[in-house]
Amino acid sequence: MAEPLLKARGLTKTFGAIRATDGLSLDVWTGEVLAVIGPNGAGKTTAVGQLSGELKSDAGTIHFEGRDISGFPMHKRAHLGLARSFQITSIFLMFTAEDNVAMALQAQDGHSFRFWKAARNDQKLRNPAREMLEEVGLADRADVAAANLSHGEQRQLELAMALATRPSMLLLDEPMAGMGLEDSSRMVDFLLKLKGRVTILLVEHDMDAVFALADRITVLVYGKVVATGTPEKIRTDPTVQKAYLGEDI
Repeated sequence: MAEPLLKARGLTKTFGAIRATDGLSLDVWTGEVLAVIGPNGAGKTTAVGQLSGELKSDAGTIHFEGRDISGFPMHKRAHLGLARSFQITSIFLMFTAEDNVAMALQAQDGHSFRFWKAARNDQKLRNPAREMLEEVGLADRADVAAANLSHGEQRQLELAMALATRPSMLLLDEPMAGMGLEDSSRMVDFLLKLKGRVTILLVEHDMDAVFALADRITVLVYGKVVATGTPEKIRTDPTVQKAYLGEDI
C-alpha cells in the first residue's frame, strides 16, 4: 500500500501549562489539499510550525517522502521540498517583487546573499523569477518595490517566493488572512490551479475557501483531531458543528 507524502504521528508541543498540540497525527497524500481547521487556540499554527521545523516538537515523529525528518531544521526540510508559505520568510520591502523571488531562487540553489549585487544581473535567476511572478498574477508588478504592493499582492509575492523553491508540498498558514473579497477570490482561483501539481496542507479560517479547495478536512480542537473526512462529511458532522462550524452551516 502506498505511503502518504507526509505522515505525522503523536506530535505534542507545550508552552508552559498550555498543550498546543496533543498527540496530533496527520496523513497528507500526494497531490491532495488537506485543510486543517478549528477554533482559535486549537493548535493549527503550532502544528504547521512543527511540520515545517520552525518549532521543535516535545514528542512525536514526522516522515516526509518516507524519510524521518523529525530532527531536521527548517531549511533542510525546505531543501527536501517541504515549504512553508507566508511565514517561510519575510519579504524584503526595499527590494522589488522580482528581486524577492530571485533571492528565493538564489537561496534554494545554496548561494550566499552576499553575492546579491552580482545575482541581480543573473538571467538564470531573473527569467524564472519573472515566470513565477506571472504564474501568481504579479507579472505587471515585477519592478514595484514590495513595500508599495497591496496586502493581497504581498501575500501573492510570498507564495511566489515559496513556489520558487520548487516544493513538492506547501504548508499554507492562513493565506487569505487580512484579504478583501476580491483578493481572496483571486487567491482561491490560483490555489485551485495548483491542485494536483503541489501537495498542500492549508490552515484557513475562511470556510468558503476551505470548502472550495479541500479534498479532505481535518478538524482540531485543543490540539487533538476530532474529525477527518471529505468536505461533505465534515459539513454534516455533528461533532464538528458543535465544536466549530455552528449549527447553521
